[in-house]
Amino acid sequence: MSYQQYGIDPALVERIKFKMKNPEVKERIKMLLQGITKADLQNTAKVTRLIGLAAGIFGEKLSGNQTHQILTFILAQKIDPNNTFHLIRLWSIFR
Repeated sequence: MSYQQYGIDPALVERIKFKMKNPEVKERIKMLLQGITKADLQNTAKVTRLIGLAAGIFGEKLSGNQTHQILTFILAQKIDPNNTFHLIRLWSIFR
């Protein structure tokens, strides 16, 4: 399932992918997501907070609509960060 089906702008995704190539930014995002569980990624309040913190790390200003689109996408994926198959599936969505 594509992130574009949720209305997420491909230009935003490309900017984020480019910024993730910076080792400092990548390390800060890793630290932010360290210890995240599947239950955390299904909790609307926690995911909204993580989106806001990640946007700050990336230096992106997200509108309320963009935040909602990303939130809906994350909740729909039912991501388990401890499941390698889930992580490979996410990687394939954003290649």
